Amino acid sequence: MISKLNYCWRVLGTGFCFALFGLGGMILSLTILPLQRLIYRQTEVRQRKARKLVHYTFRFFVAVMDTLGVIGFHVHNRDAFKNLRGQLILANHPSLIDVVVLIAAVPRADCVVKAHLFKNPFMRGVIQSTGYISNDDPEGLLVDCCRSLAAGNNLIIFPEGTRSDRGSLQKFKRGAANIALRCGLPAASVITSVLITMKPSTLTKGTPWYRVAPKKAHFSMHIAAEQPQPWQGHDHEPMSMQSRGLTKHLETYFHNQVANL
Repeated sequence: MISKLNYCWRVLGTGFCFALFGLGGMILSLTILPLQRLIYRQTEVRQRKARKLVHYTFRFFVAVMDTLGVIGFHVHNRDAFKNLRGQLILANHPSLIDVVVLIAAVPRADCVVKAHLFKNPFMRGVIQSTGYISNDDPEGLLVDCCRSLAAGNNLIIFPEGTRSDRGSLQKFKRGAANIALRCGLPAASVITSVLITMKPSTLTKGTPWYRVAPKKAHFSMHIAAEQPQPWQGHDHEPMSMQSRGLTKHLETYFHNQVANL
């Protein structure tokens, strides 16, 4: 009986959190973000302030989910996340809320978002104000990513390109490798890998929000103790071959790391 009541509570709590997320996006878009546009005339300053606002808003949202008992959260060594600067953050992607928790943990976070979200009435204002990068134009995306990293932002990328399939990593896309190569990033110092677990699985790809886990799920996130080794490519090779090689290198690394979680 208690387990059934707990399950029902988590379904209701999850629905409330989804509604709160959408409502919060609209409130920010109609109130604080327009005010910031009036106060801060410089685009770079305005975007930095908007990202800071989103960072604290997402921290509040994660705290609400935790307090309601919808999902339990454990971010290991929060200070390490707070001290990141100018990093390309690569992470596995087991659940819908991974990017929310990452932005809540990482100051000055930037990310690549799907183009259709720029038309989403709940998120459009937030995304435009923060200057998050659209994946609509691949060439423009690379330029924007390099510029963001050079400005000291932490760029969040999920190499799989979509959520994992119930714990199994998807085949890696070349986006992360292309950014690293074209921005000239030395993997040993500018790439930070983050490992995420959600046990039991919930909010996975293709699963509706109301189909919550049989028992309370626990989200855990930490910076990997063993970061990927520098990839030894060949400068004379075409960029496409270098990209394939680095993608395979990162995919093998993440498979090994996730297998040990």
